[in-house]
Amino acid sequence: MTGRLILAIISFILEETAIVVIVLLGLPRLDVNMPLVVLIILMVAWAGFSIFTYRMGSRALRRKPVLHLPDMVGSTGTAANRLAPDGLVKIKGELWVAKLDEGELEAGSRVIVVGQDRLKLNVRASSPADDAKKAE
Repeated sequence: MTGRLILAIISFILEETAIVVIVLLGLPRLDVNMPLVVLIILMVAWAGFSIFTYRMGSRALRRKPVLHLPDMVGSTGTAANRLAPDGLVKIKGELWVAKLDEGELEAGSRVIVVGQDRLKLNVRASSPADDAKKAE
């Protein structure tokens, strides 16, 4: 088991204990009584939320970060919106501001990064030959 998983389990147990204490001890002092079924539903919902956030956090932590902008040259992606010539492209799961070298492209078109200008990527339309090179 990883330290992160152990910490998540301990945190979950403490959160569930806090829910029980609030519902069984805190609310009755304020003359608010909740049936046991509501407490069980609340605890199951919180367990589902905890599992969901743990899994999404784990996925985000495992994802390889893009270390340097120059490493993006040669990467392929898709146009997130219309490039005429500026727009957004999605590359390696991230949105980047991009400028198309020539012409216009519709959203969803394949692009390849050919350079950069500060934090803006220079892209061109990807051809089948580019996809064949990438597959090799």
